[in-house]
Amino acid sequence: MRERALPAHLFARVDESDDGLFYRSPRLVQHIDDTTIAALTQYYANTIRPNSRVLDLMSSWVSHLPADLVLLRVAGLGMNADELAANPRLDERVVQNLNVDPDLPFADEAFDFVTIAVSVQYLVNPVAVFTDVARVLAPAGRLIVAMSHRCFPTKAIRAFHVLPASERARLVASYFELAGGFDAPQLVDRSPAIGDPLWIVTAVRSEERT
Repeated sequence: MRERALPAHLFARVDESDDGLFYRSPRLVQHIDDTTIAALTQYYANTIRPNSRVLDLMSSWVSHLPADLVLLRVAGLGMNADELAANPRLDERVVQNLNVDPDLPFADEAFDFVTIAVSVQYLVNPVAVFTDVARVLAPAGRLIVAMSHRCFPTKAIRAFHVLPASERARLVASYFELAGGFDAPQLVDRSPAIGDPLWIVTAVRSEERT
């Protein structure tokens, strides 16, 4: 089941031009403040097992992974080669526009964790992407989607402009459900007392993918 199961108008954007043009220049910026970055890094520390294989999807120049967390593999897929090159946590770097090609260039069951940090609002074909994430995750592997309230407004889908936070989280949860291959998603609020909000939607890949 794909995006036709969701209202098409939710995925419209102010700027529908080629994403490659928008992202051709590196943007070495943070989309959440330092306190919220620390909260996300702590969540990763509590969730991602040492010696895991991690795919940082929609990656940039920072992955927010704990510096002392030993990992077997960290691959990053993003839109800008310079941003990926500036990310010291990555062992592998792939430039790909998921809005044009949602198929991931990785083998089946290649990763134990996939992270999407404050970028899911840019996907216009999220169910297709989540479907392929389930393919590249090992059984019992986990997809972690972290969201906040900041974005590049012209490239974010309409849903992230018009829906309240709780509804945006439910929308992302529906991506897991429509993609299939995941257990029931969990919604977690890790917002610090002072700082940008941090909402996480996460689910484990089913032992048997549908």
